[in-house]
Amino acid sequence: MQQLLQEPAFGRIWLIEMEQALAGYFVLCLGFSLEYHGHDAFVDEIYVREAYRGQGLGKRALQFLETQCRALGVQALHLEVERVNTHAQEVYRKHGFADHDRYLMTKWLSDKT
Repeated sequence: MQQLLQEPAFGRIWLIEMEQALAGYFVLCLGFSLEYHGHDAFVDEIYVREAYRGQGLGKRALQFLETQCRALGVQALHLEVERVNTHAQEVYRKHGFADHDRYLMTKWLSDKT
């Protein structure tokens, strides 16, 4: 997280506050992709504390991220969601995200997991 905070080219972190209390946070990581025609980004995390869920904060965070990405010249915004989290999938689809029927596969290249 320290690298992300120190280098804006890697991405951004925002806090969600409600009535001066920390309600959650979200993280955007920036990249580049030939397939997606230039700069792309991943919603690395959206977290809303349980007491604040169901109030539209995640939806507002996505809207905010989309605006920020456009300002940064991002061509495509990605996210991943657990297959069993059908509620989140529904929210993301309503917000314009589409399932590309692919698997996100990962190979860790360091011991920092």
